[in-house]
Amino acid sequence: MLVETPDRVGGYPSLDDTQVAALSAEGRRHRTRAGEVLVHAGEEHYDFIAVLAGTVSEVDGSGDDERSVAVHGPTRFLGELSLITGQAAARTLRVREPGEVLRVPVDRLKSVVERNPALGDLILKAYLSRRVLLMGRVGGLRLIGSRFSLDSRRLRDFVACNHIACQWVDLERDPDAEALLCGLHVRPEQTPVVIGPAGQVLHNPSDAEIARAVGLPAPGPAPGPAPGPAPAPAPASGVAVCDLAVVGAGAAGLAAAVYGASEGLVTVTLDEFACGGQAGRSSRMEDYPGFPAGISGGELTARAVVQACQLGATFNMPARACGLREREGNYVVELHDGGEVTARAVLIATGARYHKLDAAGFSTFEASSVYYAATRSEALCCRDEPVAVVGGGNPAGEAALFLARYTPVVHLLARRDLAETMSRYLVDRIAVTPNIETHTGTEVRELLGGERLETVVIQDRGTGRRHALPARALFVFIGAQPCTGWLAGKVATDEDGFILTGPDADESGQPGRPLLQTSLPGVFAAGDVRSGSIKRLTSAAAEGVAAVQLVWTYLQTTGRAVGDGT
Repeated sequence: MLVETPDRVGGYPSLDDTQVAALSAEGRRHRTRAGEVLVHAGEEHYDFIAVLAGTVSEVDGSGDDERSVAVHGPTRFLGELSLITGQAAARTLRVREPGEVLRVPVDRLKSVVERNPALGDLILKAYLSRRVLLMGRVGGLRLIGSRFSLDSRRLRDFVACNHIACQWVDLERDPDAEALLCGLHVRPEQTPVVIGPAGQVLHNPSDAEIARAVGLPAPGPAPGPAPGPAPAPAPASGVAVCDLAVVGAGAAGLAAAVYGASEGLVTVTLDEFACGGQAGRSSRMEDYPGFPAGISGGELTARAVVQACQLGATFNMPARACGLREREGNYVVELHDGGEVTARAVLIATGARYHKLDAAGFSTFEASSVYYAATRSEALCCRDEPVAVVGGGNPAGEAALFLARYTPVVHLLARRDLAETMSRYLVDRIAVTPNIETHTGTEVRELLGGERLETVVIQDRGTGRRHALPARALFVFIGAQPCTGWLAGKVATDEDGFILTGPDADESGQPGRPLLQTSLPGVFAAGDVRSGSIKRLTSAAAEGVAAVQLVWTYLQTTGRAVGDGT
């Protein structure tokens, strides 16, 4: 008999008799035979499966390249986060020793966990742990490319931010890269190449093509031209008119999605890249309420997405908003692919992006050596090499602490004393981390190197003296530029482009306009994109929640029916 894969990180817990009985009430038993495939890699909408007798293997690859990566016996349940987020299965599930399994359709699984919250929490925690195990390891996608390629960087960012299981094959470092390319009849200069979960080969795919390959809910393009009157663009939301369109899936947008759906609003959330925003790319946050041991941005995001989906919210990614207009008393959010979402109310939660450095040589090295996030994906690109982090806020501090686990030295560069702009707990931890060297009162003046970054030149703001620091990568967390270009002046903004809300959005300055309402009735703003916001994760989430209440009031006072998704 094959030995089960040990449960070392909480990813493979066992079900007790009571939990099996609860699941059995909504599922069906199935006798298995050796070699039978229960779920194929790349399959969408598969069942929740619990092993009752025999063993089942998680298998990566296909044909001669097939290999077992985990074995599960009685009382173990199979699958991972893709089961409840609607993505395609990352691995094949194949019976090794015949026995019996219990199959529960996902819609019925939701009924079980609603009646048994402890079981739901057990499944969710296990699936979150399994997704962490899958990231960067066997299973899911395989991405072959150069770490110096801008397209490779784009694809790595997309799969990492969307928590898609992906194995990165580095042309410069991985000894298997050449053999893989030969087998695919692809030359190195033709990379990046993505091998999908079902074995399909994608040559430098777009974000939307990756989304389709793994089953992410990306909106489809509008129908093409046809004889006669032009057809209406295809709704990306699946409904003709939703109650609330949330544009941006960062902290504010996710909170709004959860609470909007919980209040019975037909809620559609759009994001051009991934759920989570800046917070979703944080390696560790220790100041978010309810998580005394800290939590990664990725895990917090995944929990919020699952919660929102269970409540009935819909997510579409990648879906880049490119315009906003009124039509027949509703608002239309136009998408870059020609699709659109029509809503009775809109919440703008598009956040802000970090500024680029005004330093000589920055544009030369931006594609190969500059990063705007510090997750495991970025850290592996500069493992065992010195790096520099620019910024004095919490994101910079969190990044420095995380990168210190992978690199011999982290140079943390800030214009002011850290205590002025960073939370105390981060300042204290940085002070006792031996391989973080802090350089306050400095600015980056120049980047130097050959094919990639080698040296960062900094200047003391007081003395003007310059100093060269060795760094193979530069992580930038400075300033913020609001993501409002797509609005084209439709709503009032301040001189920096942040959206004005409440009385500030009214030229007359009269009180009475709801605090989060923009200059357009029925259009609200929350989070970092809003002028005057605190620019902190918890405050952004709170604004997202508050915005839903204002949306509800707006719909009621304007006589709109809600919850029908007509």
